[in-house]
Amino acid sequence: MKNLTLNLALLVAAFAPAAERQIVVAHRGASGYLPEHTLEAKAMAHAQGADFIEQDVVLTKDDVPVVLHDIHVDTVSDVAQRYPDRVRGDGRFYALDFTLAELRTLCFTERFNHKTGKPVYPKRFPLWKGDFRIATLEEDLELIAGLNHSTGRTAGVYPEIKQPKWHRDQGHDISSIVLPILRKHGYATKNDLCWVQCFEWAEVQRIRNELKWEGRLLQLLGNGKAKDGTDHDYFKTAEGIKHAAQVVDGMGPEIGAILKPDGSVTDFVAVAHQNKLQVHPYTLRVDQLPKGYDNVQAAMNALFGKAQVDGLFSDFPDVAVRYLDRASH
Repeated sequence: MKNLTLNLALLVAAFAPAAERQIVVAHRGASGYLPEHTLEAKAMAHAQGADFIEQDVVLTKDDVPVVLHDIHVDTVSDVAQRYPDRVRGDGRFYALDFTLAELRTLCFTERFNHKTGKPVYPKRFPLWKGDFRIATLEEDLELIAGLNHSTGRTAGVYPEIKQPKWHRDQGHDISSIVLPILRKHGYATKNDLCWVQCFEWAEVQRIRNELKWEGRLLQLLGNGKAKDGTDHDYFKTAEGIKHAAQVVDGMGPEIGAILKPDGSVTDFVAVAHQNKLQVHPYTLRVDQLPKGYDNVQAAMNALFGKAQVDGLFSDFPDVAVRYLDRASH
């Protein structure tokens, strides 16, 4: 009888709901439908019911935080045609080499390969159609606040501080610029709907300890050891997760750290939950499914159901929102 009770308890725990409602994070906005990180993509994500909307943040030459996925600007704009003389020795164009006023002159479009000029996702919004521009972090935050007010539906924000070590090596301290802007717009504590995320462990610690960030904080995870020194594989182990829990409120691994190609899941989420951490993996794409999954429904069944992730980044927030809405009824 004792073993039966124990087995039932384990079964209940395995399928228990996450500590908070499972959330959908609009990855670069509704980037499956409109050019990433444009204000138009953010408005669409809000309309599709995303719980949080992401902002990747880099700096301009004049230290204005702008919303852009990369430190490079040549995969989403016509910078190579407009400013050919600004190319660096590695053949790339960097946002940090342009003032905000100069970046405002660029046309932004769907992501493309900067060497071939071909779209990364051919079935998405057509290249060079429409008139899309770069947005500052403050403009992005103001848009979401405005939509929260006008619609009565509140979406949170999910800024990522991009490559802070690289920025500091270039003479710019991005974290010390971004955090005061978040506080100015009402994002300062864990009661506020804001997650700050970063791949660099040293910077995550600095954000919490030196820069005194009191809001929600998430450690992003890639693979292997990064240039900044972060050992991402270590933070996927039980020891690494426990270590991270001393500083952060959540972990953001790639989906491959959770889903196995055979349809089973790893113990990453279970271990994180044991350490009172939320898990928000990236990135669910309808047009680029995880290895071993032939449809998006199966991937969400595994992530939300089997693994019990607390949230999910998606380029197609409406797909995940509909899934969770159906599951709740």
